[in-house]
Amino acid sequence: MSHNEDLVSRECVLQLFKTRMASRQAIQRLLKNIQAEITFEMLQVLMCLKEEQGVSQQRLAECIAKDKACITNLIANLEKKGFVRREENQQDRRNKLVFLTVEGEEFNERVVPLLRDYYQTLENRLGKEGLKETLSRLKILQNAFESY
Repeated sequence: MSHNEDLVSRECVLQLFKTRMASRQAIQRLLKNIQAEITFEMLQVLMCLKEEQGVSQQRLAECIAKDKACITNLIANLEKKGFVRREENQQDRRNKLVFLTVEGEEFNERVVPLLRDYYQTLENRLGKEGLKETLSRLKILQNAFESY
């Protein structure tokens, strides 16, 4: 591999991190504008639970690509805010299942339209085909990382 190719691959990975951070910061601004007082990661948990109620902490960790220790802290903070509750799993009492509360569902109803607008703006700027191509390339990049 030549020196120039090496620089391009490193720059690509750096740009991936910068893009993730920019997206995270944009969503944090959205949350701040509505005085939501939750973090980006908490929002990710709430969105996962919107799709699937009564899931294990391990499932949530996979959903938002965080480790289980991080999820435990996020869920504890969301419990304090009244957005989620944990219940004992009847099949495996070592594990807890996580559910949205009524307050959590109401919060999601408030934030989902704003997220739709955010994603629609992104689609308007890049176009549906541009986003599909980006998604395809990101999946290829993920696969390359995972198979390394």
